[in-house]
Amino acid sequence: MEVFILRIEDPGCFWVTMKGCGPHIVDEIEYEKLNAEMNQFYDKACEDEVKPITLEKDQLCVVLSEKLKCWCRAVVKSIMYCADHYQIECFLVDYAKYAFVKSKDVRVAMEKFMQIPFRAKKCGLYCTKPVTLRVNFCEDAAKIVPAKRWDNAATWYFRSLLKATTQIKAKLCSVEDDTFHVILYVTIEDEKVCINDDLVLKNFAHFEEAGENIPCPAKEQDNLKSLNIVSPPVEIINPALAFRPVRLQEKVPMNLEAGHIVSNSSLEKTNERSNVDLNENNESRFQNSSEERRFVFLSNKIEPTSVLEKAPLHDSLKKELAQDKFLGPNFTESYCWPAVARGCDVVAISYQGNDPFLYIPPVLAILQVESCYKALPKRNGPLVLILCPGWRKAQLVFELLKKYSRCTSRPLHPALIILGNNKEEAERVKIRGCEIIVTTPYSLLRLYEYHILMFSGLSHLILDEIEVLFSEAPEQVFVILNYYKKGRVTEEWKYPPHQIIAVGTRWNKYIGSLIKEFMNDPYIVITALEEASIFGNVQQVVQHCVSSERTAVLLKIMDFTPNNLQKVLVFTNSVDEVEAVHKALKSNSIFAFKIHKEMEFNFKDFLEYWTKSYSSSSRVVLVLTDDCMQFLEITDASCVIHFSFPSSPIIFGRRLYSMSDNFYNVIKDSSDQDCLQARSVIMLTETSECHTAGILRYLERAEADIPPGLAGVLEAEEKKKFARPLCTYLKMFGTCKNRTVCPDRHQINLQVDMLQNMPSKPIQTSGYVTVLPLHIVNATNYFGRIVDKHEDQYTILAEEINEYFKETSNRVAAQKVEKLALYGFCEETVFHRVQVLETSSNEEEKFNIKIEYIDEGRTSQVQSSQLLHLPARFQHLPPQAVEFVVCRVKPIDNDTEWNPRVTHYIHQKIERKPHEAKVVFTLGNTVWIDPMVRVTRLSDLKMYVNEYSVRSEILSTGLGTDNPEHILQLQKLCEHVKVSSHTKDLEPLSIKEDAASPENVSELQNLSLQENSSENCNSSKVIIGNHLHDGVAQTKEAGDSSLDQQKCFYPEIKWFENEEAVTLKVQIARIDDYKCEFSKEKVIFSACSEGKFYLADMELCQCILTEKSACVIKDNKAVIVLRKEKKGAWCKLLKNKNPRVSFDFEYWEDFEDKSPFPIGIKKLHCTAAEMEELADSLEDSDEESDE
Repeated sequence: MEVFILRIEDPGCFWVTMKGCGPHIVDEIEYEKLNAEMNQFYDKACEDEVKPITLEKDQLCVVLSEKLKCWCRAVVKSIMYCADHYQIECFLVDYAKYAFVKSKDVRVAMEKFMQIPFRAKKCGLYCTKPVTLRVNFCEDAAKIVPAKRWDNAATWYFRSLLKATTQIKAKLCSVEDDTFHVILYVTIEDEKVCINDDLVLKNFAHFEEAGENIPCPAKEQDNLKSLNIVSPPVEIINPALAFRPVRLQEKVPMNLEAGHIVSNSSLEKTNERSNVDLNENNESRFQNSSEERRFVFLSNKIEPTSVLEKAPLHDSLKKELAQDKFLGPNFTESYCWPAVARGCDVVAISYQGNDPFLYIPPVLAILQVESCYKALPKRNGPLVLILCPGWRKAQLVFELLKKYSRCTSRPLHPALIILGNNKEEAERVKIRGCEIIVTTPYSLLRLYEYHILMFSGLSHLILDEIEVLFSEAPEQVFVILNYYKKGRVTEEWKYPPHQIIAVGTRWNKYIGSLIKEFMNDPYIVITALEEASIFGNVQQVVQHCVSSERTAVLLKIMDFTPNNLQKVLVFTNSVDEVEAVHKALKSNSIFAFKIHKEMEFNFKDFLEYWTKSYSSSSRVVLVLTDDCMQFLEITDASCVIHFSFPSSPIIFGRRLYSMSDNFYNVIKDSSDQDCLQARSVIMLTETSECHTAGILRYLERAEADIPPGLAGVLEAEEKKKFARPLCTYLKMFGTCKNRTVCPDRHQINLQVDMLQNMPSKPIQTSGYVTVLPLHIVNATNYFGRIVDKHEDQYTILAEEINEYFKETSNRVAAQKVEKLALYGFCEETVFHRVQVLETSSNEEEKFNIKIEYIDEGRTSQVQSSQLLHLPARFQHLPPQAVEFVVCRVKPIDNDTEWNPRVTHYIHQKIERKPHEAKVVFTLGNTVWIDPMVRVTRLSDLKMYVNEYSVRSEILSTGLGTDNPEHILQLQKLCEHVKVSSHTKDLEPLSIKEDAASPENVSELQNLSLQENSSENCNSSKVIIGNHLHDGVAQTKEAGDSSLDQQKCFYPEIKWFENEEAVTLKVQIARIDDYKCEFSKEKVIFSACSEGKFYLADMELCQCILTEKSACVIKDNKAVIVLRKEKKGAWCKLLKNKNPRVSFDFEYWEDFEDKSPFPIGIKKLHCTAAEMEELADSLEDSDEESDE
């Protein structure tokens, strides 16, 4: 028979209309006649006579389709409540289309119109099942195995075949569950193709053997006869009902007490536990365990929508999403979108909880149902209010709304409102005509002072990143919620649409209050299952022990008689641990089951044992590995013991989810719930120390007791960051809000911070200076230069460089680009000194280079061909770029980033203009200044006036606020480490911001770090381990104040030589950062390793060639090669003997015969590649000497 395709979901589910003859085929003329009769009848019929009294899901009815302009037979798929009517989602059974209709357009399906079958027949390919590629990481192999869902590639190929065909014929093989199973034949360019076979040949599918009496499609490929067979017997009460479409959304397994559980690889009910055949061998069952399941905790039953075509969105929005290559709703979105589109209150906690797509598409869809809002009073307030934790997130949400609201038929006019402290700004805001407002809690409350009626028509309140909102602005959020609740209660109109949506990545204790006080039977969707355990009030207990004592601790935990029935799961990470734990329990007379993938296990017997009734003092114990969880699907455990630490948060969450039946439900009354509290015991050993900080943060959020032995773990975690850069937020504002998760350091490490200043360059450390901002990072953070009014060496150098490069003959392109080398670069008409930071080659074998303007502080990407050779005389002056931080001001509303408006304003005002400033603090290459004033000289009056103070200008925008603790916080950092700080002498600056005298303006104190260092070089000593050694310099102040906090270690050094060079092997393991400086008679090597600072200041006995000497890190160890100025043997390395520097005698005997160094290197520089070869040869020599 010939068929025409109406709708395609995948090769296993598509709708067709049939032509030809057969028991299930009706001529098209009959359908046209039926359509005419239906339209005539329902157009003339009295509404009260044919209007249904009730509507329910899967009910057969007749609806008026606005798109088709006619009455159609339909099946109800979902019912959505609106302001003055019900919105019905229907499936048009004669057209295979979904449609939304109003409840007033639904009619009773009269029996006379239901006599002929539905025109759209649901079909699937006969005996053709999907496959997928399964990767076995243990065996390092991949193979094609059966799957339960068709992948996108197979569906796309199936569509493309049907689209390219000129004729489609089908052979009906069976009818099962109202679905026709067919063999499809298509004609493409006069060639007939069996689609069933073609999908198998292309490895998109496999054949599944049919019964004996049913032919296989592979054997009947050439049989293209019309349909002559009789379908298997089907019990038919009504011809129409026999071919009703099956439910398009599968049932969600339900757990009545705690919620629901679903899996993307299994949709069986939880009480059926597993879909594996209990009679199959054990190996085949565990092969299927590699199919990862995803679980979700639900407070109410939700039918997920995992395909974009079925999503409750309008076609125009679906089309736009498809054009943007949107892959369809993800796992969390598949549960959130249906609930949001129905107008229900929703709380969603997910790893993707900060993604606005959790709510934007369904909210835009519900806003298109204009009838829902017709009953609203005509006021000027918005319909939707979206609260974001900061301006950056609000900007992102606004941009998405602006883009996708264009796809809607109804204009929505979204508005982004970020207000500062200026009252005039809030007064000027106009919200008339804005359907959607995106803002922050603080900005909204400022706006509410001048628009007190804005909540009167508000229908949807959305809380984005709810855990951040509640942690940073809980009072403001609850004030807004009360305004919203008050506006809902006082409304005079009937059936108001009210909805609260809260999405986030973590559960917060305030969410419970939100649900109880402000929501109405919300849908709670939690896909981050460890967060579901916090929602469920699972008791978290930590047992701190060593690995060898875990079994004893486990037995101690089990050594009690429970008052209630205890179902205990003991999770391990390996088969050996399962056997060991089970043996220990058995030897202590504790009966327990065990299960792992290498043993035969009777699932059926165990599940019967696990689920049967027990006395209140009984205990059931199961020892298992994580890969067995999905087969058991246990959700009623009362205790989980993590004998082995979980490998990831997802595994941790899945373990906890096995107790979900015993989760406490915050929605229900506590008197209605069982008093048994689920319990989780975590064994924390030395092997899981890297996870300790994360577990402690989790325990704090779960409000669990923290063992005393772990109290100092977070401090120890902070000490591990000792070699990291100083936190940017700490520098800019004096504090870091996310200190526990911030990767950077939050205490001063004098050696690391001052390491940047080893190349001597003058940095003013106190008094008044003239600063020239050249690169504006944000409103208070800039890079620029400190200008010396008496003799500005850089100005002279810049003039010389530009004069030099004016001559075209001097513009010599760099022949070889090396990392950290200096070059010239022309930007427009000005030449700069630049340093190469990163190099990367592209396909065209041209290099994209990341460079830094060393005298301005900014970076850029350029081509290597643009770099010019920079003569040595232009490289002697140290880099001039200095980082400036303006003190005592920060962003409003506890934000950590400056709003672009204030940054742009300050950028326009100060860039490349000299300002007078007072230095209050200096650390490394960073200078804190307060105040920073623009001073102008009035030549006629011979006096100076202040144009503005930068801090005052920031405050005047309303987007900044006072930060009096800034300098105090910096002082606290220096309690144990004395650095160049003059904050004690800082006096109130209010007068100096208003006026600056010429004496203060011209007061410059040239105190460079180089001078300070050289003065103290011979007058102090450095602590090396527990001993003092001469020959290594450190400032006296630092030495006295950091005996306990900042120890400087002298590394152990081995050296050997040949005729041309001396090689030093520095015995430091795992070097994180290092610096090596060469002078004619001196080498200074400094490095950081595992939070310790090493410094070796070596005065050599003879001279070296600095340009040919080099240092390289090989396998995290340093090798230094010094090229001798004069060939020959050295009797010693250092002028003064140091006990930590010794000769390496392993190279002494074969020095003449087996020199590890290549002879006759004529290159000017010893490159990194050559040094690595040298290091390799050294290692080879080491191995030979060991032999």
